[in-house]
Amino acid sequence: MRPEELNPLFAEIDSLDGIGPKLKKPLERLGLERVRDVLYHLPERFVARRSVADLDEALVGEQIVVALTPTEHRAPRNPGRGPYRVLAADAKGNICALTYFGRASYNAKKQLPVGEKRWVAGRLDQYGDMLQIVHPDHVTEDSAGAMGRLIEPIYRLAEGLTQPRIGAMVEQALARMPELAEWIEPGLLSRQGWPEWAEALKLAHAGEAAKARDRLAYDELFANALALMLVRQSNKARKGQSLQGDGTLRDKLALPFPLTGAQKRSIAEITGDMAQASPMLRLLQGDVGAGKTVVALEAMLAAVEAGAQAALLAPTEILVRQHFETLRKMAAPTGVTIELLTGRDKGRAREGILMGLVDGSVQILVGTHAIFQPTVSYRNLGLVVIDEQHRFGVSQRLMLTQKGRVTPHTLAMTATPIPRTLVLAQYGEMDVSRLDEMPPGRQPIDTRVVALDRMADVVEGVARHISSGQQAYWVCPMVRDSETASDDLAAAEARFAALKERFGEDVVLVHGQLAPEQKDAAMARFAAGEAKLLVATTVIEVGVDVPSSTLMVIEQAERFGLAQLHQLRGRVGRGSEKSVCLLLRSSELSEVGKQRLALMRESQDGFYLAEQDLELRGGGELLGTRQSGEDGFSIASLEQVQKYGEMANDDARLLVERDGGLDGPRGQAARTLLYLLERDWGVQMLRGG
Repeated sequence: MRPEELNPLFAEIDSLDGIGPKLKKPLERLGLERVRDVLYHLPERFVARRSVADLDEALVGEQIVVALTPTEHRAPRNPGRGPYRVLAADAKGNICALTYFGRASYNAKKQLPVGEKRWVAGRLDQYGDMLQIVHPDHVTEDSAGAMGRLIEPIYRLAEGLTQPRIGAMVEQALARMPELAEWIEPGLLSRQGWPEWAEALKLAHAGEAAKARDRLAYDELFANALALMLVRQSNKARKGQSLQGDGTLRDKLALPFPLTGAQKRSIAEITGDMAQASPMLRLLQGDVGAGKTVVALEAMLAAVEAGAQAALLAPTEILVRQHFETLRKMAAPTGVTIELLTGRDKGRAREGILMGLVDGSVQILVGTHAIFQPTVSYRNLGLVVIDEQHRFGVSQRLMLTQKGRVTPHTLAMTATPIPRTLVLAQYGEMDVSRLDEMPPGRQPIDTRVVALDRMADVVEGVARHISSGQQAYWVCPMVRDSETASDDLAAAEARFAALKERFGEDVVLVHGQLAPEQKDAAMARFAAGEAKLLVATTVIEVGVDVPSSTLMVIEQAERFGLAQLHQLRGRVGRGSEKSVCLLLRSSELSEVGKQRLALMRESQDGFYLAEQDLELRGGGELLGTRQSGEDGFSIASLEQVQKYGEMANDDARLLVERDGGLDGPRGQAARTLLYLLERDWGVQMLRGG
């Protein structure tokens, strides 16, 4: 149960004054649905203003507060056509125009009566010979009101919201903060010189931000580390089953190439964990094409040899079908029964699979999240493999692990190389195996950077490529930001329309806003070779495997992070043919953009690129692009994760191992933090999930 003292913070946002139905939509777009969301909606930046006695003291371009007395109102000759100007004099008689456009002029008439002194805050500019302040930020009747705004927070907005409106909500939210006991270890708190929690939030909104924001970031990292540690601890305490295969099935596998050293090492680590009585919780990190599926199959066969069943879970139907085909081919010599289950399977076929799971005749099940619906029961589920782990939150993983008679072993896999410094922050509850070498025979992908203005040449190149019987991908950028997503979608659709004019039915389009059926149908046409060119947003980043696709075009490549570019490039180079990746760049390229593209040219090692991405501070998407919502960080920046991540882990371990876990006084405070920052799945694990 959530601690009672947090209830005021979890009240709906419309419990704040001035929030009507009209504001609910824009607030939802910002993720502001409860009072706590407003508290943690921290300013993006601050405007710092200087108070000046007169305009002679100020510089053009500077943010100032100055006392002015309006002398004349000048309306435009054609109403609504030009600016509305209020001429005003400072203490020395210098004249400044306060300039308003559009509807803002209605306020000017009321706020600035001629002959009455007002304190004006805004940016001083020059227009011709005249000084001016366009749309003053504030106009007050007394100096106190203006001086209180020398440092002003600027918040992220959505259409329909203004800075003052958000500011007023923040003020109300801060007033509702309860007194909470301290969860940070006292010695650490004083060494860092951090304020207490409530004070930190007040300071972070007021602009005295550095230490306050560090403290709030630390809270988030500590809550995350503690929740993951509790998951790990409760997992170790659970009853699992020791699965020791005898190798009879694995010996029959006919693999296309010998296992790499990294694959052998990972298989040994995994089967070693599965032989223990406590359930395995292991992450398999493998670069694109490093052979994770083979390792997963070896683990699943080991479970079947020991008399248990295995299930493989993947995030999309396309990926599931692909896994199913690959596993079936590889496992054919073993005679093991592998079935496929997605949300679309209905009727008799579905019934047959469900019956086979209950009686044990289905030994390996591959599926989407349909495989953890309540209607799906297993005779003895011993191993769960989760592909593209970051697409599933911790709570979804827990649902699957409750399907066994005892807790099954869990192997999570990801093709996103994660720098070592970030592995703990994201996967602190797991042991980690890394596939850091490539199977023999994989050819390097020829990566080239091409200017966008050579678009005609690129299209010609694609035409030659397709006419030779090969296939290609064309990726358009898709920004996560809701303000621009529609433009990007339009860009993808416009590119598709242009290419369709050239290539007709040979082109298909896939993006995230399409209905799943349409998306799957387009992907299926491409996978079957009926379509030759797939235009897509980054939805194809994960797991699409079409060996005859040997050309990847990435438009506006500088808008992607290194990790994402590397993932996209990994969609080609899967067959025996030489593959090419073209990175199309626009003419305005930032320094970081240049470095990213240069790195892509020089290296194909995902782990190296991930570390470099971190160096370049472009690692937003290394933290999972906030993908699951559960393991993304909303307060801590990348620098803060690196600076405080290990410290937070040590502190969480101290609490669990020395300070009595969640039962001691500090533990009780930490439990409150887990609920406050919605990492309470850690607490639920302790109560047996």
